Amino acid sequence: MRATESIVADRSGGLTRRTFARRLAGAAALALAPRRPAGAQDRELVIITYGGKLQEPHRWLADRMEKRHPGLKIRLVPSESQDVVAQIKAAQGVSPYDAMPNDEPPHLIGIQDGYIQRVHPERIPSYASAYPEFVRKSQGYGVPATYSLIGLAYNSQLIKTAPSSWADLWRPAYQGLVGIPRASSNLGLAFLAVVAKLNGGAEDRLDPAFRRIKELKPVVGRSPSILTQLMERAEVGIAPLWNNGAAALADKGMPIRFVKPEPGPVAVISFFSEITGTRHPELVREWLSDILTPEYQGMAADRPYYFGPTVRGVAVPEAARPYTPATPEEVLRLQTVDWTKIAPVRGQIVDRFDRELAP
Repeated sequence: MRATESIVADRSGGLTRRTFARRLAGAAALALAPRRPAGAQDRELVIITYGGKLQEPHRWLADRMEKRHPGLKIRLVPSESQDVVAQIKAAQGVSPYDAMPNDEPPHLIGIQDGYIQRVHPERIPSYASAYPEFVRKSQGYGVPATYSLIGLAYNSQLIKTAPSSWADLWRPAYQGLVGIPRASSNLGLAFLAVVAKLNGGAEDRLDPAFRRIKELKPVVGRSPSILTQLMERAEVGIAPLWNNGAAALADKGMPIRFVKPEPGPVAVISFFSEITGTRHPELVREWLSDILTPEYQGMAADRPYYFGPTVRGVAVPEAARPYTPATPEEVLRLQTVDWTKIAPVRGQIVDRFDRELAP
């Protein structure tokens, strides 16, 4: 007999009077308890997210979705490691995760390796509201969720004349104050691409970038976080930096300003995608549609996240406007990187950078 079916009986095989009374009281309590709608089931959606405060917009979205679906639990798993990808690839038929965000380079790898799924726009009500330029970069997989911006951050106590363009990095007045990121990061690779294009090159023709950067004789930060620390310690006066990194320094009270330099800052798009083998494809598509709503986009654009909206008609909050494009004209000025040309030779680029610029 199962434990849930066991009862206390008297010696004659019937219920004792005391047990009967307890059973009757229990039945009454069950009758009065709130019940989920008919057909509702306990389900769990497992979403890969960012670390720290940057996951807060995802938690906000998850809470709203859970309210719409009684019995649904959305578990956020902060991770940027390859361990997650290894687990997805090792899954036999059913993935342990349901959806994930990826910046452009890992997004391309996900397409190539088959662990993210092609999107079906007709099943995602908000899909049509995304900027077509961002949608095209997805290659038909996932939705363009947000973008992060690369511009120039500078210390206003060390840099007396504010920069207005990428070319200003070569001003004589900035000599000895310029920092750059190593090419092992997306920040560093995007900076290389920008300098190449400014000097007649392209993503697959980076020689002009290496030549011009050598002229700078810059301080090299081994990672974006180390470059940020160099700015924090005033060992570097000006550097290419993520918009939210510059904002975080300014929020600490440091004299750090952020510029969206001409001919345009660089947008690195983050796509949210359905993972191959998800248990709940219909819920994932609802999540992807919610990502593209003006409510979520406006919330994610605000301080302290500063994620760029990928949806038309979203009002960028006032506090975010120094760090994020706030008008259609600013969005049209954005530069992007053709990662299809850089990602396959990333290792070779990093090796050359380390040999020539960071010995």
